[in-house]
Amino acid sequence: MRKFLLVAVTVFTSVTYAQKKTLPAVQQDRFTGLDTIFERVLKDQLAAGFAVAVVEKDKIIYTKGFGYRDYEKKLPVTPNTLFAIGSCTKAFTSSLLGILQKDHKIDFDEPAIKYLPGLKFYNEDMDKHISIRDMMSHRTGLPRHDFSWYLFKTKSRDSLLQRIRYQQPTFGIRERWQYNNFMFLTQGMIAEKITGKSWEENIKSRIFQPLGMTRSNLTIDEFMKDEDAAIGYGLKKDSIIDKLDYYNIGAMGPAGSINSSVNEMAKWVITWINRGNYQGKEIIPAGYISNAMSAQMVSGPGIPTKDRPDVFFSSYGMGWSLSSYKGHYRVEHGGNIDGFSASTSFFPTDSIGIIVLTNQNASSVTAIVRNMMADRLLKLPFFDWNKDILEANKKAKEADKAAEKTVSSNQQKNTKPSHTLKGYEGIYTHPGYGSLEVIEQNDSLFVHIYDNDPAWLKHFHYDVFQPYNVGKSGKPDTTEKSQLRFQFFMNGSGDINSLSLKLEPTIDHLSFKKTPRTVKTSADELQKFVGEYELGSAVVKISVKNNTLFALIPGQPEYELSAIENNRFAIKILNGYFVAFDVNGTDVSQLTFQQPNGNFVAKRKK
Repeated sequence: MRKFLLVAVTVFTSVTYAQKKTLPAVQQDRFTGLDTIFERVLKDQLAAGFAVAVVEKDKIIYTKGFGYRDYEKKLPVTPNTLFAIGSCTKAFTSSLLGILQKDHKIDFDEPAIKYLPGLKFYNEDMDKHISIRDMMSHRTGLPRHDFSWYLFKTKSRDSLLQRIRYQQPTFGIRERWQYNNFMFLTQGMIAEKITGKSWEENIKSRIFQPLGMTRSNLTIDEFMKDEDAAIGYGLKKDSIIDKLDYYNIGAMGPAGSINSSVNEMAKWVITWINRGNYQGKEIIPAGYISNAMSAQMVSGPGIPTKDRPDVFFSSYGMGWSLSSYKGHYRVEHGGNIDGFSASTSFFPTDSIGIIVLTNQNASSVTAIVRNMMADRLLKLPFFDWNKDILEANKKAKEADKAAEKTVSSNQQKNTKPSHTLKGYEGIYTHPGYGSLEVIEQNDSLFVHIYDNDPAWLKHFHYDVFQPYNVGKSGKPDTTEKSQLRFQFFMNGSGDINSLSLKLEPTIDHLSFKKTPRTVKTSADELQKFVGEYELGSAVVKISVKNNTLFALIPGQPEYELSAIENNRFAIKILNGYFVAFDVNGTDVSQLTFQQPNGNFVAKRKK
């Protein structure tokens, strides 16, 4: 499945949507030649399209679209075209808490679980000491754990919240800055808990409506209905135009589900430049604005380099990244989601803001256009950011190719799996991530996760398999190789009972426990197993209740049995424990308890 590979892709086009309104002469001078420059960026970066808006104080002074929002139909990008803004959403979510803080309904320095009792962390120390401010500034000690929401999708926010308690931290609280989308999900849910309204309702009523952001929306369904919504694109094999499916971020919405245009995002940036006010009305409290764009946590070294002596300082506020850009204080946040990239930035002491949105996956366009525009507005010497990034990307690719030549495979040749493919079938679950299903089909193993495309599991060596995406053609794409490995393990009985995956780079492999695939059975089919079975001096009673088989062993609780295959049942609450019946037609002669410490036979009483 493509989600395993996370391959960034881009496309090419070069059409400009020009403004009908003529700019004043002074402003025209500031933007002279930019159309030609941005056309070059569009072409060189192989982008489908992008839009840019610039604000100064309380006005939009430049807004244009370049390229196509729909490459196939050649529909141009306009300043009103909607794009997915990804993590630029985060500043909106934290601002809701800023509004609640002014209303004295929340204290940023209190433990987060005080406001959201359903929230539990990996250990008690985290429960007691992780504050809302810690979550807003990515300093909880938790790494990203992004596959938990990105790959193992769910429509339930509560389901995602429950996963947090099983997600391992890598550092102590406030010890290290680590970006984490889950912590912005929790902020949205805290706002829901306090207000009694959904995060979506809060964003619309508290921010969108007062700002007149009438077309901005919060779901893929709303996005797809808009007549001027962009289609997301990427670059396949470095040059082939590739249309990408929209990613339905759903339950993780507070971390990145807003869709907007540069014209409407300009209103949002004007509000920040004007200390939370828009058209004379306070939208976001000024006190919160000051805190949000002040350093709360060092996010990186931020040391000036020989090539960039005037770009330094790297910290994080509340939903914003902070840096010094050529002597000017910059507040910015990027955003990326399948087929789209975004940058929202402003220079508070210069009263200037820049928004760049593009329908190109993992794009450099946002940074290039933002920096070029900033240089113009701040009257700085020209620097060819487009050429610079092209050269940097070229060097990076050359370095990657050189590195590939030094890597040798650890694959052990001429080995075989320990089991038949049927033995690997089952549902594998990690409580901090979710479930995946492994099935045998056409003499091959495939893995299915929620509604993602399936992946073919090719035998690598021993009990290790390598995934390959299965695209719309139904055939595995062996040209794209994943570094991910599915390693299966067996219990003492010799049954495959778990697999491990390296899904979070900063921690060890995660263990997914297997539960066998169940099969449907009727009460009539189960009746043949009902009876008493002698296990030494004890008598095991098998009964049927509500179309389900149960086993009662003296001195133990009654166990529910789940039918799996060939008259074999899994003991539901005991991983790796099974009951197998010997059946001849309708006659059942005995059962066998299959356990990690051995098999135990019980003869049926006549």
